[in-house]
Amino acid sequence: MQPTISIPRHWGYPRFALDQRTKHGIILGLYYYPNSTELAEQFGGGWRYALMPNKNSDELFHFQENQIQPLTPEELFSQIRAEIEFYQQQITIRQQQLAAIKGDSPNA
Repeated sequence: MQPTISIPRHWGYPRFALDQRTKHGIILGLYYYPNSTELAEQFGGGWRYALMPNKNSDELFHFQENQIQPLTPEELFSQIRAEIEFYQQQITIRQQQLAAIKGDSPNA
């Protein structure tokens, strides 16, 4: 069963989704500042997003919805393709390590 998030109708729906890749990084969280609240008056009302620039980062940045730029389909394709190639290389390395262990084993 998929987790469900309920959003009050008067909030509007967020433009971006959790785990979505953007030009600023990957969306890890989102929160809403309702209008007529102190936070909305101080920072602007609406959806805000927490993004991590890359998967190896320990930094987290916060953006308003209108500050986020989505990736083009070409940029998204390129990022995913690069990850696939990286993990395929890792699999090849691990297979070579397993073969070396099996070849060195006295019970082989």
